[in-house]
Amino acid sequence: MQLATSLGGVVSGEHGIGLTKIQFLEEEKLQAFARYKQRVDPQQNFNKGKLQAGFGLQNAYTPSLRLLEQEALILEYSDLGAINDSIKNCLRCGKCKPECMTHIPRANLLYSPRNKILATGLIIEAFLYEEQTRRGLSSRHFDELNDVADHCTVCHKCLSPCPVNIDFGDVSIAMRTLLTNHKKRRKSLGSMLGIWFLNLQDPRLIQWSRKLLLDWGFKSIRTMRLALKSVGLAPPREATSRSTTGKPVIRQQIINFVRNPVQANVPARTMRQMLGADDSQMVPIIRNPEVPQQERDSVFYFPGCGSERLFSQIGVATIAMLYEAGARTILPPGYLCCGYPQIAAGQEQKGQQITTQNRVLFHRVANTLNYLDIKTVIVSCGTCLDQLEQYEFDKIFPGSRIMDIHEYLLEKGFRLNSGADVRYIYHDPCHTPIKNQVPIEMASELMQQPVELTSRCCSESGTLATARPDIAHQLFSRKLESMNAAKQKVQAGDDRLEVKCLTRYEKLTGMSTDYIVIELAKQIYGEQWLQDFMQKVSHGGMEKVLL
Repeated sequence: MQLATSLGGVVSGEHGIGLTKIQFLEEEKLQAFARYKQRVDPQQNFNKGKLQAGFGLQNAYTPSLRLLEQEALILEYSDLGAINDSIKNCLRCGKCKPECMTHIPRANLLYSPRNKILATGLIIEAFLYEEQTRRGLSSRHFDELNDVADHCTVCHKCLSPCPVNIDFGDVSIAMRTLLTNHKKRRKSLGSMLGIWFLNLQDPRLIQWSRKLLLDWGFKSIRTMRLALKSVGLAPPREATSRSTTGKPVIRQQIINFVRNPVQANVPARTMRQMLGADDSQMVPIIRNPEVPQQERDSVFYFPGCGSERLFSQIGVATIAMLYEAGARTILPPGYLCCGYPQIAAGQEQKGQQITTQNRVLFHRVANTLNYLDIKTVIVSCGTCLDQLEQYEFDKIFPGSRIMDIHEYLLEKGFRLNSGADVRYIYHDPCHTPIKNQVPIEMASELMQQPVELTSRCCSESGTLATARPDIAHQLFSRKLESMNAAKQKVQAGDDRLEVKCLTRYEKLTGMSTDYIVIELAKQIYGEQWLQDFMQKVSHGGMEKVLL
């Protein structure tokens, strides 16, 4: 600093003049600062004694340098060390803030990745301090860590603008894993039921749990809202987002859960029940018998939980379009989950166990069906695709590739002829399945018209909507604004609008919702596409191979 001033420079700092720099500041500047502070803070409420004579480093708290070795040992042999290493290079630049789904200034300013990194650093310091000075750790620190870990959709969008490549989605998963391993993870009935349902593999249990959780559960929530609305007590759907700092309030969780219930009517049967293919010992193969054997592509379709157990019409539409494309579609045997929801929830051991079991099973399928020469792995879910990329499919099916159903159909020449009276708004999921093209360009080409993009998270984010409905409502408000803005851009004189997103926005936006592959299936088979395609499958369209 002496060298800097001797060269004509000044003593300054990004966030002001710190204790170590103040001794090098010119007296007249120091007095000017002191006079200003006396004018705006005469009672000395802030930084008492700061900028006054005699206020030196002796009054400042700094950790002893002799403790650094102890701190290094603690970090080296604890899960905190990995978290600390992943965030220590943060520049505090804030470029991550516009991209973060949980950075919602109208509710709070605490949960951008930059601010969560600051909070995480402080929590780590608190852990280290208590490890060095007394026995045991305060439970308050775990509460704060839960608060930071809850406010993340694990969308990984903060990675791309970060100049030092910090992915706070991965940091959030590491924090949730740490809390789970130490049995300090905050419990949520909605999240527990969701993960339990995804872990099920027995067809009968899945059938009954769907009936209980999805059919009766969704309907009961909608009925409750209608009942409250009839007496004027229903919480407004477009209510202002509230702060979600600290421990969740159960009353607020219930209010937000009833505020925006899922409007979709979940199909009565799963995809495998419709196909009669829920036997875990049989590999279903669906193909168009009219297509010559030598002209068929062999594709392996992993439907995932969403397209198989929940909104099964998506899985059936995907198979129907592969059927029309002349592909031979191989399904994995039985009900499977990719493992991503478990890992994202902090249950890393369970997620890795599912991943390993699936990979072993797929190797068995490859050995059994080695005569089919599978070259393409198809998915209809972006989250599944992100996890399946870790499966090393090129070693399971040599020379194979993995891609989304819409990219595959575009490659095969399929296009949607919807007419000029229908305009489309496209929702690109946080875990986008479109990896080989720009998503909005892919959608526009598939729809054969310019398609408007609606940004922001859909507010589901896996199990977040059931685990933390209060945070989900913040996301819902931002998404609703994005959809209405997109609607205004494409509305001019159109008779009907559709958006590829979630159904809970239909009534508020006046737009119908659907999945693109379902629109394509309707174009080929008509409005009764599901029944017509199932008729084709039942007449020689499927064979089963014993695994």
